[in-house]
Amino acid sequence: MSEQKHPINEVLQTTMSRIREMVDTNTVVGRPIVTADGVTIIPVSKLSFGFATGGSDFGKTPNVEKNFGGGAGAGVNVTPVAFLIVKDGSVRLLPVAPPAGDSVGRVVDLVPEMFEKVTGYIDKKTGTDKSGE
Repeated sequence: MSEQKHPINEVLQTTMSRIREMVDTNTVVGRPIVTADGVTIIPVSKLSFGFATGGSDFGKTPNVEKNFGGGAGAGVNVTPVAFLIVKDGSVRLLPVAPPAGDSVGRVVDLVPEMFEKVTGYIDKKTGTDKSGE
């Protein structure tokens, strides 16, 4: 059987065309949503794909044309990551979740403030408050 006419080619083509139907450029950068007060919201997403295919010939038998088994599958994961907010000519990116390092950075920024509050509390309790000096 020639490579051009092998059934696995049709299986692959069908699977790929179905993926194209599910996902287009509007999946990554979504269709704009205009609110009543003129603000435009554009969703931005991350796509992940998985794809598998397989096939088999069952050996030589009198009816070679019907000796084929094959399959294909695909998965698509769409995860919203941000929104573009367009208002009065300015554009702002609004992430869905804070960046991974943001929490650690926030804790580091708060350490001096927390230290001052804790030492102030201890000074008040022990009677060594120096804030009146």
